[in-house]
Amino acid sequence: MASVGTALRELRGAQKSAKGVSLYSRFVNRPAGRYLAAGSYVLGLTPNQVTLVSAAFSFAAVAAVALVAPSWGLGVAVWAALAVGFAFDSADGQLARLRGGGSAAGEWLDHVVDCAKLTALHTCVLIAFHRFPEAYGIDGDGWLLVPLGFQFASVVTFFGGLLTEKLKPKPAPGSPAAAPSTLRAVALLPVDYGVFCLVFLLLGGGKTFVWAYAGLGAVAALFLAAFLTKWFRELSAVRR
Repeated sequence: MASVGTALRELRGAQKSAKGVSLYSRFVNRPAGRYLAAGSYVLGLTPNQVTLVSAAFSFAAVAAVALVAPSWGLGVAVWAALAVGFAFDSADGQLARLRGGGSAAGEWLDHVVDCAKLTALHTCVLIAFHRFPEAYGIDGDGWLLVPLGFQFASVVTFFGGLLTEKLKPKPAPGSPAAAPSTLRAVALLPVDYGVFCLVFLLLGGGKTFVWAYAGLGAVAALFLAAFLTKWFRELSAVRR
């Protein structure tokens, strides 16, 4: 069995393109996932098992948001669990490439877990707003629309991006990968899932968390409009 060091060296040459990836995913989440993938490889885990580990961390955090009264300690725990879950989400694909390639079933499982995670997280924020309105400084039911709107923007962006990648023509084998844009990587930070997870560090801040969460939701809605316009234009030139 290969060592962690050997696995890490092999993984450095088996990374996906950084095009369209934010700075957080490129310099924080993917490197963390690389170490987790190497460790998982040495332990003999399969990519699907790593996906399930990611789901366990993520859904434990999601459930805590809905069930536990907000506090600073809860915020740190929720952020940590979400961040670790996101790193394992990167590790499953890296592990699959290290093992020689993944399967259609593994890719399906990965995307289903991602979609369920997004849907459940915003749903549980809505539940938390309803259960603990005083702790969050919420004085009306109108605030319950914020998680619903954020959920809508997140899920449509996720589905739209995934479908666009499936419908766009694949580049010819051997064609050079486009160089990643630093400006684009910075611009994508507000809608990076890892950056979004940071807002839960404010869970103990009451209305501060609510406003920060609502602000990110507004940004997600703006990006959704921009993404849909861009994707529709790109696919309008594709003939099937």
